[in-house]
Amino acid sequence: MTNITKALQDDYLQRLSHFVNVETVEVRDSKEGDRPTIEGKRILEKLNQSTYVCLLDVAGKAKDSYEIAALIDGWQQDGIREISFIIGGAEGVSQAVAERANIVLSLSFLTFTHEMARVVLAEQLYRGFTIIKGFPYQK
Repeated sequence: MTNITKALQDDYLQRLSHFVNVETVEVRDSKEGDRPTIEGKRILEKLNQSTYVCLLDVAGKAKDSYEIAALIDGWQQDGIREISFIIGGAEGVSQAVAERANIVLSLSFLTFTHEMARVVLAEQLYRGFTIIKGFPYQK
């Protein structure tokens, strides 16, 4: 991770921590060819049984910031206490991970590195909370 993407990620995770508890968990990369299957097992091992799973995939549903805020608000109203956001690898995720997902969203039609995807996700979650709370967005 470059210093810039690390700094951006840390900044948005710090901002998010004012609203929710945040934890980043990474799984080890696998060798080419085995990636989706092996990484999928590693991902599933990290998930709690009761966690709500949001898979981020280019084929997922695209949402704007206000729709993300509405999702977050809905999750809170439904009493969902833990949400795991999964960013798939270069070859996507295994079928088992896709089946475990409660919702599949797309951050963009563009392809991002994992680091940039985490920054975009963290920023959008932060923006969603500021919309819900009626705070001016801190740029």
